[in-house]
Amino acid sequence: MTTTGDQTIRRWSDVLMPRTFTLWTMVLGVASVISQAGIIVTGGAVRLTASGLGCSEWPRCTPDSYVTTPEMGINGAIEFGNRLLTFILAAIAVLTILALWRLRKTHGKLFGMSLFLMLVIPAQAVIGGITVWTDLNPWVVMLHFLVSALMVSIATLLAYRIGAERRARLTNTPALKIQDGATTSLTRRSSIVLYIAGWFTLVMGTIVTGSGPHGGDPTAPRHDFDQLLVTRLHAAPVYLMVALTVVLLVVMYRIQTSARQRRAVWTLTAVLIFQGLVGFYQHLNDLPIGAVWLHMFGIGLVTWAMTVVMDVFNSKYETRPTQHELAPDDGQEALTPA
Repeated sequence: MTTTGDQTIRRWSDVLMPRTFTLWTMVLGVASVISQAGIIVTGGAVRLTASGLGCSEWPRCTPDSYVTTPEMGINGAIEFGNRLLTFILAAIAVLTILALWRLRKTHGKLFGMSLFLMLVIPAQAVIGGITVWTDLNPWVVMLHFLVSALMVSIATLLAYRIGAERRARLTNTPALKIQDGATTSLTRRSSIVLYIAGWFTLVMGTIVTGSGPHGGDPTAPRHDFDQLLVTRLHAAPVYLMVALTVVLLVVMYRIQTSARQRRAVWTLTAVLIFQGLVGFYQHLNDLPIGAVWLHMFGIGLVTWAMTVVMDVFNSKYETRPTQHELAPDDGQEALTPA
């Protein structure tokens, strides 16, 4: 006999651990991207408000406390608040793993992506601790940032695949492809080189930051590089990204690209224009804090957009039925995979 309590447990189990791709699964995929990009923005706020050593220890905030104290002021509150966001990322990652748990046999790569995002979070916390122990050494800060950018890219790939699986069920399309339009060797190679150039841009951007005035604390060590030189080296791969985006814009209207592919390229175009304008403004106006923070917000957008463009022109991913859809356990008719 099934009790009300059993029914409630099963209902919540089906919500948190669905047997197919539901709206909840898609929400978690999007939340993963937003939260991973968001931690870059909040980390930027820590640096720009000189709160990087607001908590002087790690994992404690002070030698005697795991939490900030009134004596530490606003800097301690900002740094401690940023640390707390790690738990939000972890919660989203755990919920995503649960949402893909029953789908892992047929969608193992997606489950693996969610597991990767979860496992990197504690590693990132340790790297964050090392940045404190080294008094915000710019090389360690660089590693901390680049890992965050990598997680944005992985989360984007995961969310895009979950979205495709969800659309396949809403439109009753058994084998929906992410690369759903025409592509050529030129579009494929251009999007891959663009993605690589994007990573060179991110690396050089962190070196520019490490050579600039906003180190997270007045006593933080800085690079001795010539700031104008590293800024120009940072801009060089950006020009390549812009050129390759123009190539994609021209070519995609000469072949039968899909609306999704065209939207991805136009979105990247808009993001690059936004990020470029902010970048030039901050460079020409001695790096005002507001502009630098806005530029860091744009980093998440660029990472997301360049990942999507690379994916829609190169991905071999194709949606497929889940184990439950192939062999339902409740008397429903099984789906026949295409």
